Amino acid sequence: MSGNKALGMSNVSADAVRGNLLPIAHLWDDPTVTEILINGPNDIFVERKGKLEKVDAKFASEDALMAAVNSIAGSVGRRINYEEPRLDARLPDGSRIHAVIPPLSRMGGAVVSVRKFTQSKINFKDYIKLGAITPDGANFLEICMYLGKNILVSGGTGSGKTTLLGLLCSRIPKGQRIIVIEDACELTIEYEHVVRFETRMANEQGEFEVTMRDLLKSSLRLRPDRIIVGEVRGAEGLELIQAMNTGHKGCLGTIHANTANDALVRLESLAMGSDAKISEKALQYSVAAAIDLVIQISRLSDGSRRITEISEVTGLDDDGNYQVQQIYAIRNLVRAPDGKLSGQIEPTGVLPTFMQEIEDNRIPFPRSKFMRSAA
Repeated sequence: MSGNKALGMSNVSADAVRGNLLPIAHLWDDPTVTEILINGPNDIFVERKGKLEKVDAKFASEDALMAAVNSIAGSVGRRINYEEPRLDARLPDGSRIHAVIPPLSRMGGAVVSVRKFTQSKINFKDYIKLGAITPDGANFLEICMYLGKNILVSGGTGSGKTTLLGLLCSRIPKGQRIIVIEDACELTIEYEHVVRFETRMANEQGEFEVTMRDLLKSSLRLRPDRIIVGEVRGAEGLELIQAMNTGHKGCLGTIHANTANDALVRLESLAMGSDAKISEKALQYSVAAAIDLVIQISRLSDGSRRITEISEVTGLDDDGNYQVQQIYAIRNLVRAPDGKLSGQIEPTGVLPTFMQEIEDNRIPFPRSKFMRSAA
């Protein structure tokens, strides 16, 4: 791979960018590095296998680091300066960069995060081998995709939500039209009929922005069978909820949250930011009716990424709290001498409310699969 291609820059500015990024070029080219974190010119960390480690790479000075940041900004047609001291951009290779410069940064130079984009073609067999899920858990999720359940994937930053979303999309039955909406095209989907949309940031005058909510509204007029939202982070949550409640089965989205209940509350909170006039109670009922399952994925202390909970949303209680029942959950995690955590999701003994639907479709996944094993 050539240096220019590895950095994913346009031909016009690639040489200049490459020259300014020489101190970290080897990190960018290293496939084991998933994120590069620069805290000023002399303090650089990388993420490998979910763990952070400090590296010896350094920039010659604050000015050298600023030159690198300016080169990256210029390569994507953006500027970063005193008036605009923050940069959030997607590079041509799909990597995401966020930079904050002085005086906002107090680290003796710019603070930069580069989240590298990888075209991972992982399948469920690979996912099982990695210990992220059990075979029965994977089969259950495939059944949910076949039956068209609306699913919310919940987790923290870097927990693997996008990878899991791509895996779920790969199990959509053939013959459907999928519309995918993302802030940045990161989702890898192996499917025949996919329409992809990407948001657009406003220009320097604050004009011509196209939001996820705008694209969701357009997608509803483009005959989707399933709508996939890369990440719900704003008022578009209401459009997604309404789509799920008006006949669009099998919709998917991701959200930042730590538990299934938190995910539903956050979705409700984001949807409330919409300018639509809807009461809190009506919105809660809409969320509870729209979401069938919440899959919680976490990055654990040993750096591994695993599904920790698969829960079904069954409604609201009399106090307006979401009723969630765990179908699968991690019961025990044990740390081995090498620091690795052992333990996977197990059935909780609770049958999904759509068990009859599984049986009516003659899917070979018996009720015994949901029985809790002896401790």
